[in-house]
Amino acid sequence: MSRHILTLNAGSSSVKFALFPGAGSGDALQRAMWVGQADGLGPGLAARLLIRDAENKTLLDTTLDGDAASHQGALAALLAWRADHAGDVQIAAVGHRVVHGGMHFTAPVRIDAQVIESLAALEPLAPLHQPHNLAGVRAAMQAFAGVPQVACFDTAFHASQPDVNRRFALPRALHDEGVRRYGFHGLSYESIVAQLGAVDARLATGRLIVAHLGNGASMCAIEGGRSVATTMSFSPLDGLTMGTRCGQLDAAVVLYLQRARGMTPDEVERLLFRESGLLGLSGVSSDMRALEASTSHAAVEAVDHFVEQIVQQMGRLAAALRGVDGIVFTGGIGENAAALRDRVLAACAWMGVQPATAANQKGATRLTTADSAVAAWVIRTDEEAVIARHARQVLDTAA
Repeated sequence: MSRHILTLNAGSSSVKFALFPGAGSGDALQRAMWVGQADGLGPGLAARLLIRDAENKTLLDTTLDGDAASHQGALAALLAWRADHAGDVQIAAVGHRVVHGGMHFTAPVRIDAQVIESLAALEPLAPLHQPHNLAGVRAAMQAFAGVPQVACFDTAFHASQPDVNRRFALPRALHDEGVRRYGFHGLSYESIVAQLGAVDARLATGRLIVAHLGNGASMCAIEGGRSVATTMSFSPLDGLTMGTRCGQLDAAVVLYLQRARGMTPDEVERLLFRESGLLGLSGVSSDMRALEASTSHAAVEAVDHFVEQIVQQMGRLAAALRGVDGIVFTGGIGENAAALRDRVLAACAWMGVQPATAANQKGATRLTTADSAVAAWVIRTDEEAVIARHARQVLDTAA
């Protein structure tokens, strides 16, 4: 019977899973035997479950309705499909993406009851993610009794940032208690760093800005493979405009909403996390594909706002790096929205970017000319492979 590693990755509107060989070599990212994703989870979205094998052959493609269109329902469907198609596969470990690790979890860790309790205490800081992450952990612990469960944290990659980039200008005691910039999407950034050597060896040791653009969106300044600064901070709410999250916001707006508008903390949370961003700006959808297809003035304005926020953050992160050698687009929008990438790169000409527009539109991985001072690429992120690698390392350490 063959032993494998299962990964579960619950995002704000999706649940992904993958099956990897149990054996691996060093820090190399392995290829999954099969991968699955349920996306479009949430009100007003079209939920779909898609599973493919290593040769990209579709094994299952179905819509999810009713209770199955929720995170819990989609996870149940994924586990049920796996049980029916497992063959002689034995799960040696389950690796989980956990968005917020707080101050104390800065490396992957084997999960026990105390770890779950500590991570549950962080749910108010990542209400769109942490509850789903932990629901996946609990479901996997029930489905695979006695199998090691490993938590891999989106915040861990950013633990290398200099202290000056992690502090808010608040009393120091608050920082010491955990009120600080953490940063997120770290597993995605780690995946890009791991792939750089095969794509552009110069950038592997250079100054890089990675734009992880999806329903959740952030950007990260990376030098020599280590995080220097990023757009998200205390929670996954800050930074770029996102699908339903407002991004950067004057904190006084929250005070105004509570004092002048009489909103409760729960109402403010719902507004900022679930009713704002592209959805709030457009009144149409949180899905970039729907917005780009729409002729609504508000939808056009929402896309313009998203692009402008990316361009402005490019300048901020380039300053944090004291210069920039390359840009990478990743995530669902970053990998697929060629027209949006064109707009961003054109606006970054002042940085030395020379876009290769035709190549971008044709789906090339390099988006700039050969003599561009700043190289731009599109690279598919593979968070699942990073999770599998970490789970394997935790197992090896415990052996």
